[in-house]
Amino acid sequence: MNNTQHFYRTTVFTQQNNQVALADINAPDKVSPLEGWMGIVISLADGQHTIQQLIDYLAQQYPQAPANLEKTLHSVIERLEEGELLKLSEQAVTLPYYLASPIETLDLDKARALINKDTSDKASQLN
Repeated sequence: MNNTQHFYRTTVFTQQNNQVALADINAPDKVSPLEGWMGIVISLADGQHTIQQLIDYLAQQYPQAPANLEKTLHSVIERLEEGELLKLSEQAVTLPYYLASPIETLDLDKARALINKDTSDKASQLN
């Protein structure tokens, strides 16, 4: 895995009570909790940081970083990519409003309108 790539989430999430979960914009109370490492990566996947910056940041959270930290994070990123919850980019990515912050901080009407607009724009590009 290329640690110079930027990583960004492609899903709405919630972050409450030290738990990160996937959230449904149309049913905000319906959440799917994420396992610890997956939740950490999703919550930090803002498109502005590289995988190496993620590794360095998390290594600083320990008195002595685990020897397998990089390997673990690569595995987590690969699983999130396979689930289409995260993507990689050679360049920094600016997330749309509805992905930039946890759902509890969003104006849900604004978020839904922007999702609908983005979905319509993508559909019209296919025609």
